[in-house]
Amino acid sequence: MKNKRINRISEEVRRVVSDLILNGLKDPRISKMASVTSVEVTRDLSFANIYISVLGNDLEKENTILGLESAKGYIRNEIGNRIDLRHVPEPIFHLDETIENAMYMSELIDKVAKKEKDTRGNGNE
Repeated sequence: MKNKRINRISEEVRRVVSDLILNGLKDPRISKMASVTSVEVTRDLSFANIYISVLGNDLEKENTILGLESAKGYIRNEIGNRIDLRHVPEPIFHLDETIENAMYMSELIDKVAKKEKDTRGNGNE
């Protein structure tokens, strides 16, 4: 039963932080191509591990995380205002590169498939 509550709170925190990134934060360091991929709130609601995916180069990724770190107090305050919780979790931001890794793996698979197709095509002739 407690797991369901933690999952609901995690999803609500994800929704609030996503909305803040899109509409609420005015920091120019935060990329417009940033999105919240997942949120994991600890069982005691003391921390919220927030995973951010940024489409762009390494500098944009680093600047986005720095911008979010500097807005941590505002973000925590907004989470407390929008979600009715007795204790508001402290946000901890992590860079999530799973999307980039998946795209890289997909490219490698496509290259291998094309190479395999080319070698089979040449062997049949």
